[in-house]
Amino acid sequence: MQIGIDSFAAAVSDPSTGIAISPTDRLRNLIEEIVLADQVGLDSFGIGEHHRPEYLDSAPVIILSAAASRTQNIRLTSAVTVLSAADPVRVFQEFATLDLLSNGRAEIVAGRGSFIEAYPLFGFELKDYDSLFAEKLDLLLQIRAHPNLHWSGKHRAPLTGQGIFPRPLQNPLPIWLGVGGTPESFARAGMLGLPLMVAIIGGEHHRFRPLIDLYREAGARSGFAPEALKVGIHSIGFPGDTNQQAADDFFPGYARAFTEIGKERGWAPTTRGQYDALRGPTGALLIGDAENVAEKIIRINESLGGIARITFQMTVATMPHAKMMHAIEVLGTRVAPIVRKHFGIARI
Repeated sequence: MQIGIDSFAAAVSDPSTGIAISPTDRLRNLIEEIVLADQVGLDSFGIGEHHRPEYLDSAPVIILSAAASRTQNIRLTSAVTVLSAADPVRVFQEFATLDLLSNGRAEIVAGRGSFIEAYPLFGFELKDYDSLFAEKLDLLLQIRAHPNLHWSGKHRAPLTGQGIFPRPLQNPLPIWLGVGGTPESFARAGMLGLPLMVAIIGGEHHRFRPLIDLYREAGARSGFAPEALKVGIHSIGFPGDTNQQAADDFFPGYARAFTEIGKERGWAPTTRGQYDALRGPTGALLIGDAENVAEKIIRINESLGGIARITFQMTVATMPHAKMMHAIEVLGTRVAPIVRKHFGIARI
């Protein structure tokens, strides 16, 4: 099992102090976090994509490219690439370039995103939500397979044999399908034989087992071997020295973030009781000391029938840089070794 981090480059004030960090400092800190994740032996680091004033990650591949020059082993991924509002040609070119810069460490996690600002920004209609993604995913996969392509669709000008370069070092360039909770998305990933990245930010992990089984069944019916049908889990998490310290440090920013999102989506304000329930044995949040977090990862693996990667979303709550760096160190030097020992994973 691989263990990694997904980050949203939020540019908001520290909820405990009210002090805002400059965009320049926030991005500098983010690169330092990726470098530390590489140094402590984590497997992947993903950068989200947003087009909102409180985020700095509208061009995640640029952030990942900056990190590529300062890291050696960690895989560099999107989390997610909002493919519906992007040009698959440019997406492939950008990640192929990242793959060359990083000596074969780039990955795309393609999805629709959790916000809608990208659609009007790039001239797309929300009524085309489903057809945009299906068509662009098809084009991205065909570009991956064919340097010169003849293709036509509804939402983009046709390709008439043009070459799409550069080509990545990895062949094929890894493309995961990032999904939320719709059965159609799980089945699509299985039918295409794509690795699946499931965002589980609330509720209980085991409730996703029927959807993951649907993914595996769809993949088997389409002729894909079980080992090709990898499942990753994206969860909110924050490991610390003690359960109480981790919970107390993370809650203010977590509550603020979800309360603000709730104002847009009609949710009630987030309470400490809800938060603590989600930190429980079956809840979605991976927050606590190293031993408890590692044990929860092991339980999640069992309840979902085996997972290939789990990524920690630690920046949904804005944290002081020093505390974020400490959490990354705990994840790499204390949580990951427990999990790897349990599964007999040797580190080179």
